[in-house]
Amino acid sequence: MEWLLILLIGLAASALGSLIGLGGGIIVVPALLFIGTFGLPEVSPQVAVGTSLFTMIFTGMSSTIGYIKHKTIDYKSGLLFLIGSAPGGIAGAYWVKFLDVQAFNFYFGTFILLVSFVMVIRNKIKPLPFNKETGYVRTFTDPSGNTYEYGFNPFVAIAVALIIGFISGIFGVGGGSLMVPAMIIFFYFPPHVAVATSMFMIFLSSIVSSVAHIALGNIDWLYAALLVPGAWIGARGGVYLNQRLKSKTIVLILRIVLVIIGVRLIVEGFAG
Repeated sequence: MEWLLILLIGLAASALGSLIGLGGGIIVVPALLFIGTFGLPEVSPQVAVGTSLFTMIFTGMSSTIGYIKHKTIDYKSGLLFLIGSAPGGIAGAYWVKFLDVQAFNFYFGTFILLVSFVMVIRNKIKPLPFNKETGYVRTFTDPSGNTYEYGFNPFVAIAVALIIGFISGIFGVGGGSLMVPAMIIFFYFPPHVAVATSMFMIFLSSIVSSVAHIALGNIDWLYAALLVPGAWIGARGGVYLNQRLKSKTIVLILRIVLVIIGVRLIVEGFAG
């Protein structure tokens, strides 16, 4: 029964993660940290993070395959954002030891709640300006028939991704929790494209991160083996739902999850 619970955790986390582009770690990590209350062997925070990241390889791969079929991944944007977010994440992970993480968890949680509020008024916010002749421009029509035009200056995009990667590295939250809102708010990405592109980025970045955690021995292979099947199936379910929901619905779900993340960080800040 306990092993079935882990399988279901992987299924639910990946379905939600691939639906709104966050990867699923926000569910898997705390679930593994509290798994001991169900009579299963406890794991350390490092192992919980490492195991979650390894699982997200398969969440990202399954989601990416699904979104490829629907042609909603913006590969060029994803790779450009990775150029900034990857070194930013490494720098953030390094600098975290110099910071009072508990205090920053409180401030960052408050910031996440602010991002959720900004998502409400996003239609009244003008995207960052860019030259359409020298910048990157694309159009996309969502399942509801709405057509979007979006784009950005590549250097600005890399700079924004660098900042987001740095913040994510410090606070240990998935880059998607900020990258998806940033794509929607600053660059006017259609929600469907932002989510699909985020999962493509998570797939690539999880491979790199997992190599380091494997080398450090931070993966519980038994839990990983139980999480991966659920992650693969759940991710496909998330893609299926994403393609059938309206853009407004996806943004609403994203906002709700951001509120949960923000409250959790604030609680951790007070607990510290």
